[in-house]
Amino acid sequence: MRIREYEEKDLGQMISIWNEVVEDGIAFPQEEVLDAASGKEFFASQSYTGVAEEDGQIAGLYILHPNNVGRCGHICNASYAVSSACRGQHIGEKLVLDCLTKAKELGFRVLQFNAVVESNVHARHLYERLGFVQLGTIPGGFRMKDGYYENICPYYHTL
Repeated sequence: MRIREYEEKDLGQMISIWNEVVEDGIAFPQEEVLDAASGKEFFASQSYTGVAEEDGQIAGLYILHPNNVGRCGHICNASYAVSSACRGQHIGEKLVLDCLTKAKELGFRVLQFNAVVESNVHARHLYERLGFVQLGTIPGGFRMKDGYYENICPYYHTL
């Protein structure tokens, strides 16, 4: 498994993986799926987009971008997506570790997650094991696909 910067040839697989998470409706804030044009624009607009690739197959990806502007522009944000067919293989951990390195290389000082859904226990355990600190809990901060409002837990990691 190799983590690397995405290439245009990866976009079809990346869009499919991203849309799988969006359609699940339990992790990403986005509600609209990407098509070829919007996906190309979306991934190109990030500070960095990395993919987990093995034998030409994309198993997961991450996006990295500023969390804010100006005096808070040194804080970045990231999102991770792993294909449902590849979950349980520690690909998410490899993506997060690569993201921490890349964020520091790009000059960011803090990686912040604004909205980790409280019931996403696998992600939360991973983040905590990697040294992320939970800032608290925001009651009802995420509207699940079924309309239920789930708590969110912001996290940060100093780079």
